[in-house]
Amino acid sequence: MAGQIARISCGHCHITRFYKPIELREVVGNVTIDEVREKVRCQVCGKREWMAAELFHAYGQELVTIRFRRLKEIRWERRVVWTDE
Repeated sequence: MAGQIARISCGHCHITRFYKPIELREVVGNVTIDEVREKVRCQVCGKREWMAAELFHAYGQELVTIRFRRLKEIRWERRVVWTDE
């Protein structure tokens, strides 16, 4: 994983995002890149079936132009759900 970059893209809305694998592992767990594709959802269209994920090495000019999505915080929300009996 040294120097690798995770590219996750949505084939439906054509959005591509770049992540550092160590931060991605904190969110989805210690899984392979093929399993990451099944666990993520597009934040724009909300679909899962169009997602693609791959690991690659960036060199030179490509490395300079990549904007990473960085993990700021993980929030655990507590939601109350009511039912009428």
